[in-house]
Amino acid sequence: MRRIAPAFALFFLAPLVAEFMLGDFPVTYLPLLLFLGPMYGGGAVLVREVARRTGRGRPTIVLLALAYGVFEEGITTQSLFDPAYAHAHLLDRGFVPALGIAVPWTLFVLALHTVWSISVPIALVEGFAPARHTTPWLRKPGLVVASVLFVVGSLATFASSYAADHFLAPWPALVVVLLVVVALIAVALRLPRRTARLASAAPSPWLVFIAALAAGAVFILGFRLPTWIAVAVLVVDFVAATAAVLTWSRRVGWGDRHRLGLVAGALLTYTWRAFTTHPLAGDGPVVTPVSHVLFALAALALLTVEVARLDRAPAPVRRQVELTGAMSGPGGS
Repeated sequence: MRRIAPAFALFFLAPLVAEFMLGDFPVTYLPLLLFLGPMYGGGAVLVREVARRTGRGRPTIVLLALAYGVFEEGITTQSLFDPAYAHAHLLDRGFVPALGIAVPWTLFVLALHTVWSISVPIALVEGFAPARHTTPWLRKPGLVVASVLFVVGSLATFASSYAADHFLAPWPALVVVLLVVVALIAVALRLPRRTARLASAAPSPWLVFIAALAAGAVFILGFRLPTWIAVAVLVVDFVAATAAVLTWSRRVGWGDRHRLGLVAGALLTYTWRAFTTHPLAGDGPVVTPVSHVLFALAALALLTVEVARLDRAPAPVRRQVELTGAMSGPGGS
């Protein structure tokens, strides 16, 4: 059981971050994790296991996370195409008839899944298991179970979404979505396992944390700007953040504390963002603010445990992790 404990933790942490810390559901809806776990958790576990089994690192995880986001929003919920999805008017701004999507919403929701639904939970749980942070957690039977859970969760989500308003996107759009998913997976699995290190030193972990917070704030607040200004801000922000992380992570000295700075900045972005929203269900004058506070405290507790784990880690373990990162660069850490 101890061997697969990280996979169990990731299975439940992924939907907790993706939906509850985002502010979509209050604390009274926590049993919903059992419904959300198969798709979110199963997807996160599969993304992580595929990347680690092929000897690849964060860039592969991020691309596979993007493929997950395209699949969820394009196939299971179809929010990319459904003008009545959740009665939220998601396609009202920047809708492009030729594509059948609204550009701002597409960029926004795919980034949410790529960074927060999948990549952040994976990084958090890997931080709790430093000795096994680049090795597979599951054997073949466990991988099969995760795959089955993901399929079942996806089918259940599709059925639930379809029952809500009986929307089904045109088949050419669905085919394009599947082709994009396949292409992203193919590119992710062709990324190099090793990348050259840069001679310059990595920035302070605190600088990385502040930069992550700033990038998250620009992304969340930028989505609220006028349509095409929002699109430009989202694209520039995501490209700049990606370029910075890829460059910094190749520098000498990049390690666990820098990765924790990125995760902390992203997670705390969700924490403050939740206070500006109302849950999709179970909203109330007491339940809503209490839920926001509880989930914010949970996020802080996760980060506190991670920091304590780094402080308590024996020197040989810390050194081994640093050497692993130094040898592999961003492609293998």
